[in-house]
Amino acid sequence: MAKKITRWEPEDFELEMTTHWSFPKRGNWATHDAKWRGNWSPYIPRNILLRYSGENDLVLDQFVGGGTTLVEAKLLNRNIIGVDVNDIALERCKEKIDFKHEDANGKVYLHKGDARNLDFVMDNSIDLICTHPPYANIIRYSDDIDGDLSQLKVKDFLEEMKKVASESYRVLKKGKFCAVLMGDTRQKGHMIPMSFEVMRIFGDTGFKLKELIIKEQHNCRATGFWKTNSVKYNFLLIAHEYLFVFKK
Repeated sequence: MAKKITRWEPEDFELEMTTHWSFPKRGNWATHDAKWRGNWSPYIPRNILLRYSGENDLVLDQFVGGGTTLVEAKLLNRNIIGVDVNDIALERCKEKIDFKHEDANGKVYLHKGDARNLDFVMDNSIDLICTHPPYANIIRYSDDIDGDLSQLKVKDFLEEMKKVASESYRVLKKGKFCAVLMGDTRQKGHMIPMSFEVMRIFGDTGFKLKELIIKEQHNCRATGFWKTNSVKYNFLLIAHEYLFVFKK
C-alpha cells in the first residue's frame, strides 16, 4: 500500500546559484530519510535535476543506493533508470518510490546491474546522469557481491571507475550533463585526493568539466574521539565533497 505523505517538497526551496552548496537541514520531505549509510541529501539531486534536465527527460543513476535520486525524479516528473548490484539497495528503492501524488508522474525503472556494463541502456539515450558512487571502501555496502565497488581499495576503485566513465559517456546524449558526487579519504596521515582522480578519469574519457562544486558536509563535528585524534596526530577532519558536473 502506498505511503500517506503530507510534505511533498522542501520548504522555501531556492535553486543553488554558487559553487558552494551547504544543506544543514538534510531534507525529509516525501519518503526521504538518512537511514541508508552515505546517501546524499535530496537537495543535491533536486538541484541537479531542475538545472540540467526537463520534465519527461530520461535520467540515469547507476549507483542508486538508498533511492534518493529516484524519489526526486518521480516528484519532478523525470523518468529515471535506477541501477545497483545490491539486492538490499533495490528492495529499499522499491519502498521509497512506492507513493502516489497527483503531481508526481515520473516513471521509475529499477534494474539490477553493474555501472561498468550498462548493456541494457542504448547508446546516446540518456538526458542526464545524476549519481553518487561509493568512495572506494570507506563504506562497504556488502562483503561478497560481485561488482560492488565499495569492496575495493582506492587504487583498484579508480581503475574500475574508468569503465564507469566510459559507459556513462556512451549512454549519454551529446550536449547533455553527467553529475557525480565524490569525496576524498586520508591514509597514514596523508590526503588521498580520490575526487580529483575521478575528475581526471571522466575528463580523459571525453567529458568537459562544466562545474566544480564544493559540497559542505554537516556530519563531521570535531568532538570526542575525532577531536582528540585530530589534535594528537595533527590532521584536519574532511568536511567537504566535490560535485562534478560534466558535459558530453
